Amino acid sequence: MDHDSTDNSEAPKPGLPQQSSQPDVPPQELAADDIDPATVTAEDEDDARLPEPSEDPHEAVAEGPLAVGHAAIEQAMRLAPTSAGVYRMLNAAHDVLYVGKAKNVRKRLASYARANAIQPARILRMIAATVSVEIVSTPTETEALLLEANLIKQLRPRFNVQLRDDKSFPYILITGDHWAPQILKHRGAQTRPGQYFGPFASAGAVNRTITALQRAFLVRSCTDSFFESRTRPCLLYQIRRCSGPCTSEIDFPGYTELVREAKDFLSGRSRLVKQQLAAEMERASAELEFETAALYRDRLAALSAIQSQQGINPRTVEEADVFAIHQEGGYSCVEVFFFRTGQNWGNRAYFPRAEKSYTPEEVLASFLAQFYDDKPPPKLILLSHQLEEAELLADALSIKAGSKVEVTTPRRGEKRELIAHALTNAREALGRKLADTATQGRLLQSLVTTLGLPHPPKRIEVYDNSHIQGTNAVGAMIVAGPDGFIKNQYRKFNIKSEGLTPGDDYAMMREVLHRRFKRLVSPAPEGDDVKAKPDDDSFPQWPDLVIIDGGRGQLNAVKEIFEGLGLTQVSLMAVAKGPDRDAGRETLFMPGKEALKLEPRDPVLYFIQRLRDEAHRFVIGSHRKLRKKDIREAGLQEIPGIGPARKRALLHHFGTLKEIERASIADLGKVPGVSAESARKIFEFFHAQPR
Repeated sequence: MDHDSTDNSEAPKPGLPQQSSQPDVPPQELAADDIDPATVTAEDEDDARLPEPSEDPHEAVAEGPLAVGHAAIEQAMRLAPTSAGVYRMLNAAHDVLYVGKAKNVRKRLASYARANAIQPARILRMIAATVSVEIVSTPTETEALLLEANLIKQLRPRFNVQLRDDKSFPYILITGDHWAPQILKHRGAQTRPGQYFGPFASAGAVNRTITALQRAFLVRSCTDSFFESRTRPCLLYQIRRCSGPCTSEIDFPGYTELVREAKDFLSGRSRLVKQQLAAEMERASAELEFETAALYRDRLAALSAIQSQQGINPRTVEEADVFAIHQEGGYSCVEVFFFRTGQNWGNRAYFPRAEKSYTPEEVLASFLAQFYDDKPPPKLILLSHQLEEAELLADALSIKAGSKVEVTTPRRGEKRELIAHALTNAREALGRKLADTATQGRLLQSLVTTLGLPHPPKRIEVYDNSHIQGTNAVGAMIVAGPDGFIKNQYRKFNIKSEGLTPGDDYAMMREVLHRRFKRLVSPAPEGDDVKAKPDDDSFPQWPDLVIIDGGRGQLNAVKEIFEGLGLTQVSLMAVAKGPDRDAGRETLFMPGKEALKLEPRDPVLYFIQRLRDEAHRFVIGSHRKLRKKDIREAGLQEIPGIGPARKRALLHHFGTLKEIERASIADLGKVPGVSAESARKIFEFFHAQPR
């Protein structure tokens, strides 16, 4: 999926004329699609989460089930091939417990089938739960490794190391399908013509880099349709973040040169680009063209800003991914650094799910195979721990990349320093996450004591609605758990009910909750795993606590909905705002209990406020996106009393819809044919506050 950059940058070509008018800025892409609970969404900046605690590794295993498991594996072993392949161990419910690969499948299964063999408790529990084994033969062990990684990501077996919070990384794309190339953020398949630079660790890192690149190289970020419709330069040209190719403020050779410089910088030739800009600055200064020299100075400063934000930039490593793993308290953290064209393009911490008995080497090996299942590997992969199958992994990744990939654990030099730096970050990231989780755990335990819940909630869902006089009505759900907010499970619901009374909050909440829970209470279609497993962190899941924004009336309405759906195991609470909406004076309502007021400085009250405020922030943002889309599509015809004649007069006076939105009531009243009352309606239409 392509994303236009949401940040734009500055600095025009020397000598370009400035416009005195107030032009509009390029429109941003606004997603307003209705997202139902079954639809998966992900936030770019979503924090990685710690996995659920592993089972006790010293847990006793019953003799009977273990014998049954040994018998099932022995039966599969007799028919297993002696060549490479992948095997899946299944339980009585036909759930996949474990996916493994082997150079000789029969020999590997034989190691599980021996009843007197000494095995870790994790393996014994797996064997005890196994009732059948499925086998897929592969031509080589390398292909078995690739298939194993793919199946683990798809099936998420309980006894495998699982890569969680996995998603595609953003790239910078300089397009190649237009005479004036555009710079933008890009995710997904690289099918659009152009040059891709990445991966970057986060969307924020891409946006910051694009902002600085536009200041330095003045490459446009607007869409092609916006570009083609211009009759005058937009605001980005005025603030020196675009060279204005749309209206020929710069000629074709000049713009082509700017694009070439941007590509050179992103391709690792940053020193040469900076030398060229410095030489131009010196030349302009010598010729007493101080304004031109200042522009080159600003462009140099923008490039320096990019490199200063990157931290470590290695001298001897051109293209590499660096992986370091740290284990503590039964959890693992893998820190990943991306280096491309000799530049540090960010880092990210992962917390893979693995039982405590897994060694760092085992976790890292499984993590790497899954990590590159859907990503192109670089030429060099640096690891903090030596892997037993490093050569096999390198061969598999070389097949994926179509070129040689080296996997190594450096012992000295700059590469070893990069590993040490990554290890420090992994240790600190895990320490922060454990501390945050402990704090969150204490809050959840306090919630149990304060509200009388049966147990600390693992999943809290908070619901809120937003609309303006019933228009663009949208509901939203945010999710929190032991690790904080789970942003990749947030959902919005565009209200669809026909005949719904505008502003009927009860009816809106009824629709949202019905759509949220109907999939959980409905029987699952055969072969469709609708109900989540207890240890599965995918969506949907049953919440332990549902919080709604409202008072006793909203609580009773939601209680009726839950009773109608047969939801009896979910705790329910409503949070009513205090007088004058004062924070700290909220009243809490729960079914069958007296209303509860907590002390203003009570940590539990602060925690509930955070949940409520996050839901409000998310639903207001969703409403505004929906409303802006309507305004963009329907324009001024959405405003009561504004017909074609007044619309033409407004556009003729202000030039663009954006400028009409920015205008004051007094400015609107100066337009011919617009009365004071009409001016007030127009102003209130654009500035009405959703609720």
